[in-house]
This record gives sequence, structure tokens and C-alpha cells, in this order.
Amino acid sequence: MINFLDLKQINAQYREELINACTRVIDSGWYINGNELDLFENNFAKYCGAKHAIGVANGLDALTLVLRAWKELGELNDGDEVIVPANTYIASILAISANNLKPILVEPDINTYNLDPKLVGEKITSKTKVILAVHLYGQLADMPSISQLARKYNLLVLEDSAQAHGAEIEGTRAGGWGDASGFSFYPGKNLGALGDGGAITTNNDTLAEVLKALRNYGSHEKYINKYKGVNSRLDEIQAACLNVKLKYLDDTINSRRNIAQVYQTNLNNISGLILPKIEDIPNNLRHVWHLYVIRSEQREKLHHFLSKNDIQALIHYPIPPHQQLAYAEWNNLRFPISDKIHNEVLSLPISPYLSEDKAFFVCEKIMSFFK
Repeated sequence: MINFLDLKQINAQYREELINACTRVIDSGWYINGNELDLFENNFAKYCGAKHAIGVANGLDALTLVLRAWKELGELNDGDEVIVPANTYIASILAISANNLKPILVEPDINTYNLDPKLVGEKITSKTKVILAVHLYGQLADMPSISQLARKYNLLVLEDSAQAHGAEIEGTRAGGWGDASGFSFYPGKNLGALGDGGAITTNNDTLAEVLKALRNYGSHEKYINKYKGVNSRLDEIQAACLNVKLKYLDDTINSRRNIAQVYQTNLNNISGLILPKIEDIPNNLRHVWHLYVIRSEQREKLHHFLSKNDIQALIHYPIPPHQQLAYAEWNNLRFPISDKIHNEVLSLPISPYLSEDKAFFVCEKIMSFFK
């Protein structure tokens, strides 16, 4: 069986270091907001090229708390509009509606699956205050163009970097482009914890201070609550484990790139199969291949065929946000590009520890299907 992602195998590579890190936390007697979190926040901020990193409980909280902090600072008000890609995972949109802000769904570029800056420009109104740029599948959105739009219209930029740890354009990594960025450390991410976890990066000192309070019941000082905050903290034991894995992140990204290249080389020019369009991407944009996503109008048949041949492929994501019951008010809206993407995408196995032989076997089976 070729698993989509074998977390047991991935974490086995760091077993000794992870055990030592957990032991160190257990023996310290300090389990929340301690030295391990401080160390990880410093290390992760440096890795992303940002001034601050603030650990939180998960990626959804990371996005939600940034928008909440901007409201506390008077940058946003109820009913303000936030532009967001229509084909994103629903968490990006939940963060907006949780803050009583209005999501404005915009179709993506069919080639990159990320926000199309031209379409973003068409959706900007006097109520638009934020562009939420999602770096889907591990590829940065067109941040130079989005940043230019934001400057032109005086908008805030929030990066959803949940799938893009380490991706970069012109030497600037995810987390270093926007006014703030939200990361997820869900176990399956390129940088994954041993449970839930998340972080926010920003270069804004004031925003960082508000976020540190909001994640901790709205308090900078025990029993003194400045804001109506929440409990959303990255635990010491998760921070310690993330510090171990952060050291190897670039190596694991390179391994993913090698597997992606096997797919790109061997699946090229198959009629009826659409590969990621990396040939159209400028040389200075780096993809970290959180997911390797193909498209086919025969997606369901191909998915079934691969399963029969012991290859685990997954669908990210089968139902777009505007068709979910959670947003029933959007169910009659039509986003043809997003619908096409959600109906055709299939994610192939990709992992830093997937062998090239196994990747080639996946290619052989896909080629045999289309023949």
C-alpha cells in the first residue's frame, strides 16, 4: 500500500529528539507559555523573515485572532469586506464570518489555484478592508501584485500560510509578505506538530502585543484583562516538538520537490490529465509541495482505479465553501472556476519519505489508466 502520508514514518525520523524534547518539558514542570514557546516563536519568526511569531492553538485561531486584533485596534469594523478565494478550505472563510466581517468570494487563477489579482481588483469597494491571500497547496499567491493592490487601495493583507511553510518569492517567505500571516501546524502539514497548533507572524509591534493578550484571555498580566480574549495557546510540549522539526524543514521541502519532479517528468503530456503549472511560474517563486494536485474530468474513476491498485490519493477539497450548508445563503451562487477545480482535483501521495521508486509506480498506474 502506498499511503498518501505516513505520519508514523515521518516522526520516526526524529524519534530520539522528540522524546528528549518531551522529557525536557515534562521534567521542567512548566507546560504553558514558557521557555519552549519563547524559543520556538523566535526561531519560527527568524525562519519566516518576520519580526514576531505568536504561537496559538491552531491555524483557524491564527486567522481569526488577527482579524479580531485589527478590530480591537480600530482597523476594522463590523460589516467590513474581506476578499478571499472562493476555492479555499472553509477555515479561511470561518475566520472572517466569526468576526462579523463579510467574506467576498473571488475566483482563483485556474492555473495556480490562488487568487487572481486582476479579479481581486474588480471586487474592491469602499467597504473592502482586507485581502486574505491563501497560499493553496504550498504555492505562494502572487504576493507582489497583491501587495501592490493593497498599497493602491490602502488595504490590509492577511496571508493564510497554513500550507506554505517555507514557500518564497524573491527571497521573501510565506509569513513575511502581508501585514500578518496565519500558520497551521496540524500534523499533516510540512511543519506538523504532534497535535493541533498554529502561529501568527507579523512585523507590527502593536499588533503582536494585542495578539499575545487576545490568545491569553485578553490579558498581558495575570488577572488583569484588557480585552475579551480567548484561550488559544501553543502548548510547551508542542512548541518543543516543533523546534525539533523546524531544523529539518528545508530538507523535507527539498525531498518533496524531488517527488514532485518525478510526477512532473513522467506524467507530462497525458491527454485528459492536468498537472500543476510550475512551468509558468517565475524562477524566483518557490513551491513547497504540501500537496501535489492533478486535475481530470475522470477524477472519480481515476481515484477508484488508484485505490484498487493500493495507491491512496485524496481529494482536497470535494465541496467548495459556497456549496456548504454552513453558508446556505451562498448555495445559489455560481463560481464556475472554483466548481471546476473542486470537481476535478486529486492529490497524489507526496511525502519527504516517499521513495522515487514508489512515486514512479504511481506514475505507471496513472499512465496505464489513461491508455
